[in-house]
Amino acid sequence: MNAEVCNTIFRKVIDDYHLIDQVDAPLVNPFPAESIESLLYHKCWVDTVQWHLEDLVRDPAIDPVIGLTLKRKIDTSNQLRTDLVEQIDDYLFNLFSANQTAGTVRINTESPAWAIDRLSILALKIYHMEREVNRKDASQAHQQRCEAKLSVLLEQRIDLSLSIDQLLEAIRSGLVRMKVYRQMKMYNDASLNPVLYQQKS
Repeated sequence: MNAEVCNTIFRKVIDDYHLIDQVDAPLVNPFPAESIESLLYHKCWVDTVQWHLEDLVRDPAIDPVIGLTLKRKIDTSNQLRTDLVEQIDDYLFNLFSANQTAGTVRINTESPAWAIDRLSILALKIYHMEREVNRKDASQAHQQRCEAKLSVLLEQRIDLSLSIDQLLEAIRSGLVRMKVYRQMKMYNDASLNPVLYQQKS
């Protein structure tokens, strides 16, 4: 398990999605259930669908009812995204549990899966920026601006991939202690969101 595995799976997901290019397309995960590859594929699929939902909801001429429906889909997607990140962290925590000590070793500012989450979003940015660079109906100035942005994104992927590999190695070697915190989102919970629980009473 390393960043290159993630990047390869994320590229496959994005290519697979764009064969159909429909936000309601069914997820067909090619990896065995319960595997880390399956979790990574599912995670990036959710991100990819949400990317396109975010495009659709920003149509200035959108019917408000359709817009609200899309917003609810995005909310559901965000919760699923968070759940999948936590499942990836659980997998990694269990993988490295024998290497964990409670001493004075470092604790990272974010868990490995949240860094991997950023890598998945970065894969989407790179894919869509590449499309803009090669867009036939765009001006040369637009293509040049996008090419400069693409260069930064590609560099960012190299750096983030290295950082993830370094973090995983530090956890594996016992230099960093992996701690997993739950996001505990409140707005989706009918017992914690006052708008929802006040309606019940």
